[in-house]
Amino acid sequence: MANTFVFSSESVGEGHPDKVADLISDSVLDACLAIDKTSRVACETFVKSNIVVVGGEITIPKLQDKKTGKTKALEEAINLGKIIRDAIRHIGYTNDDDVFHADTVFINNYLTAQSADISQGVDAKKVDGKKTAEQGAGDQGLMFGYACSETPELMPTPVMFAHRLGRELTKIRKSGKVKWLRPDAKSQVSVRYVDGKPTEVVNVVISTQHTADVSHSEIESFLIDNVVKKVIPASMLNDRTEYLINPTGRFVIGGPQGDSGLTGRKIIVDTYGGWGRHGGGAFSGKDPSKVDRSAAYMARWVAKTIVASGLSSIAELQVAYAIGHPKPVSVYVDTFGTGVVADSVISEAVQKVFSFKPADIVKQLNLLRPIYRETTNYGHFGKAGLPWEITNKASALKAAVKALSK
Repeated sequence: MANTFVFSSESVGEGHPDKVADLISDSVLDACLAIDKTSRVACETFVKSNIVVVGGEITIPKLQDKKTGKTKALEEAINLGKIIRDAIRHIGYTNDDDVFHADTVFINNYLTAQSADISQGVDAKKVDGKKTAEQGAGDQGLMFGYACSETPELMPTPVMFAHRLGRELTKIRKSGKVKWLRPDAKSQVSVRYVDGKPTEVVNVVISTQHTADVSHSEIESFLIDNVVKKVIPASMLNDRTEYLINPTGRFVIGGPQGDSGLTGRKIIVDTYGGWGRHGGGAFSGKDPSKVDRSAAYMARWVAKTIVASGLSSIAELQVAYAIGHPKPVSVYVDTFGTGVVADSVISEAVQKVFSFKPADIVKQLNLLRPIYRETTNYGHFGKAGLPWEITNKASALKAAVKALSK
């Protein structure tokens, strides 16, 4: 008897309140890295109604006067207000009736310098109580990376379909051809698996903000014909597929006017849609000294390389760190029984080919540059062009496994 189940994943649009917050945080990070690649940034954003609040810790060494120790004001150095307003404008909150509007939001800045106690743990220098002079992890914690052979992106099917829906909806909205579309949106896809293989889409949910003058029936028919059937393969849709389009019947009030948004609250959307595990740390607004972000990218790179090299059809990697310590406290590989050799052999080969030290992660993936706005929306994984999506180490990993297997 076939083993069958249904698994669902969601995505959210750029105008979702939490993603508004994420984009602002990543925009601030990119601006800091553009000034000084050694910037330490942990920027959190809260949005509601017509208010934006940014808080956290930022240190830009290049702006510090070495004689006086004083730092140029952040607002002046990166033009914080302009960065925030430009991010909101990019999303599309520029309509005359938007309560949350790029030009009129009130901005509250509560950003301070990074704690000296955290800084000494991360810096590559010896201090009292720190066991080495190497750069240490910016925090303790555990990070996961995942890859599978289900899609060209080596990602789980449900979350990739959900992201594709969101991207297409945004593309149509920003083209200006459909005047009733507004920025806030969510998508969700439920996929039936039979014996581990995705076989059909059971249902599709799309909720999109809209103007008050469009009917529900027009929204429904347009999204099914021009979004769903355009991005989801016809072979995965059938007469049984259920379409739930704006299931509340009305979605005029949206974005931060309708709900609050907070950085890092969409970590499952950002990763594997709930299919792969998650260590709990958020990404947006954090510079790559924070292993919550950089080590999760590293783990995805390694997991994807394992699958791309043909060593398994599924791979999940866990790494864990102690704050201030330069090496991971553990590295674990699980291929869920799909590996061509034992997981212990793949794990040993992985640690020969890749270095998981925080400083080495940054170097291997070239992370000290303003690339983070590109990651904010529609998942941090499965996008072409991002350094952790490249599988240039596949041959080296296969060779390492072969050498260990002799």
